[in-house]
Amino acid sequence: MTNPTRAGDAGGQIVTVERHIRECQGSHPEATGRFSQLLYDFALAGKLIAHALRRAGMMDVLGHAGNVNVQGEEQKKLDVYSNDTLVEVFRRSGRVGVIASEEEDDVLAIDGDDRPYAVVFDPLDGSSNTEVNVSLGTIFGVYRRADASAPGSRDDVLRPGRDLLAAGYILYGPCTNLVYSVGDGVHGFTLDPDCGEFLLTHESIRFPEKPKYFSANQGGETTWSPEVQRYVRWLRGMESEPASPKLSSRYVGTLVVDFHRNLIDGGVFLYPAVSKKGAPPKGKLRQLYELAPLAFLAEQAGGAASNGVTPTLDIEPTELHQREAIFIGDRGLVEQADAFLAQPAS
Repeated sequence: MTNPTRAGDAGGQIVTVERHIRECQGSHPEATGRFSQLLYDFALAGKLIAHALRRAGMMDVLGHAGNVNVQGEEQKKLDVYSNDTLVEVFRRSGRVGVIASEEEDDVLAIDGDDRPYAVVFDPLDGSSNTEVNVSLGTIFGVYRRADASAPGSRDDVLRPGRDLLAAGYILYGPCTNLVYSVGDGVHGFTLDPDCGEFLLTHESIRFPEKPKYFSANQGGETTWSPEVQRYVRWLRGMESEPASPKLSSRYVGTLVVDFHRNLIDGGVFLYPAVSKKGAPPKGKLRQLYELAPLAFLAEQAGGAASNGVTPTLDIEPTELHQREAIFIGDRGLVEQADAFLAQPAS
């Protein structure tokens, strides 16, 4: 990772996300600007959601909304607000023909000709943490539709992550960060609340060579396979072969926050398949809205992502809300996860 650009320093170059997107567009002579504006629409939605989150404790947007989403989870008011904000921004954009959200039962097909893009998103990742003031995030991805004039359908988004044109996330913490990639590296921006713009602060982010952390919900360790348990012991330095990285444990419980920390400081996040009440092992996190976009970013930053067998970007979902296991972050640590899972524990 390059050193952060200190936006606003005397003599320093101030680069807004809009300018950065436009300059990247310049390397594609065939570009019309519609894709660039679509990316900026995510920045706009992020500003609106960040504003609501800053005032959440003083507005009637905390607590449960009284609904249960398609995942079987009780929706928070902020889930509903974030989802409605994103849907409204893209419904009116004139560029998007299909919207797929973690909070919607099915895709939303938008009428109109020449809408070449499909967007997928988790509107508010980590929303179970809203009542305790833990950082949250929005995860998103963008696909090009096969036929922009045809009615939108699930086929526009039920595709492997390698088909993504762009992916990113907006992190709502002590500051608001926008991190995105269009396949030319990963770039990070910080929202300046005074001027209301996302300013470039981290250019060409790469996973550090020496990882520091692993992130896992160790409260569920008894539901992990023996192979995963051995892998985590190896991460902690309790298994010596191969040479252990001896990592510290850090886990917030908001996927995008744990991913962001490991991206900046180096490490791996894992949420393995778990077995409950004798049922076959099953992943928890959503392939389409969470895992594929973050895997896209991980590979662009020199990392990797896998469900323990198959690279996450190669998984072709057959269901909108399909769940998968995930090992994501530092490439060497993910490759070791695959190796441990391929060798039955004795």
